[in-house]
Amino acid sequence: MKVTANSKLKNLIVVGDRVLIRPARETDKTDSGLYLPPGVQEKEKIQRGYVIKVGPGYPLPMPAEEDDLWKGREEQVKYLPLQAQEGDLAIFLQKGAIEVLYEKEKYFIVSQASILMLEREEDLR
Repeated sequence: MKVTANSKLKNLIVVGDRVLIRPARETDKTDSGLYLPPGVQEKEKIQRGYVIKVGPGYPLPMPAEEDDLWKGREEQVKYLPLQAQEGDLAIFLQKGAIEVLYEKEKYFIVSQASILMLEREEDLR
């Protein structure tokens, strides 16, 4: 079986309230026509990129009922899902992001608290 970069991403599990983001390709030219050296945009406080994978969300505490304590049944964790969805364009704070290199490509792991805005292709009505 041939393993491609996309199929390897399927094996990644994002934990908790975190989101895996592939940085958007920025132009090296400003609106006024100035060319920027590499790395200038990487130092900006606000970055943007596409959501590739999303964690399960915020874990919710399970209510403890006295009758259930003696049963010893396995506890199932429930999560409050995140707003971010795969394919969204995310605007996020650089200082809240962790840069990782996976399969020679740069990604950011960002908590949902560091995401300022999401742009989704579908109608939001």
